Amino acid sequence: MRSFKTLDNKTIAWIKIGVFLLALIPLFNLGIAAYLDRLGANPIEKITRSTGYWTLTLLLILLTITPLRKFSGWNWLMRSRRILGLFVFFYASLHFLTYLVLDQFFDWTSILNDIVKRPYITVGFPAFILLIPLAITSNNRMIKLLGGKRWLLLHRLTYIIAIGGVVHYWWLVKKDITNPLIFALLLSLLLGIRLIYCLRGLNRPLIPRKR
Repeated sequence: MRSFKTLDNKTIAWIKIGVFLLALIPLFNLGIAAYLDRLGANPIEKITRSTGYWTLTLLLILLTITPLRKFSGWNWLMRSRRILGLFVFFYASLHFLTYLVLDQFFDWTSILNDIVKRPYITVGFPAFILLIPLAITSNNRMIKLLGGKRWLLLHRLTYIIAIGGVVHYWWLVKKDITNPLIFALLLSLLLGIRLIYCLRGLNRPLIPRKR
């Protein structure tokens, strides 16, 4: 029986298709709800909250891939990161555009006031802006152009974006902070795992010990 650690390209291609289709489900559900007029008394708020929630959810799933790959040895998991990353940007863009177009109607003065006066927008807006260069450079051509080390350094902004996104969500919610707390705990766990691996790497001797 072939090990699950090594999959052929055809199987990986089907996994990518599956990830793509699964990531579209929240958008499909929103579309059905809109068509059936089931977005509630405040449709704009419903769309904004839903797209923001799925942005964070997909972002945490994305951050789970590397530690899961280290624990399991399933290197093929890394092949789905690009799709997930682009869907994070996609839902974040829908989240921002809902606010920009449907909520504010391109009222830039009001938007700037919100950025300054509302802490959750003060944090959320830069987090979205930081996603843009990551989306632009999410292809093989940009990896070659930037070089592997520079590309990796740039994409470590994902950690800052995730922290900003969780803080944005926490400050947005006024009463029940259950979901923001869950996101915060999961992100802390994922960042803690990465810190452990980083410290282990720093503590490794430069010259291997003789056995």
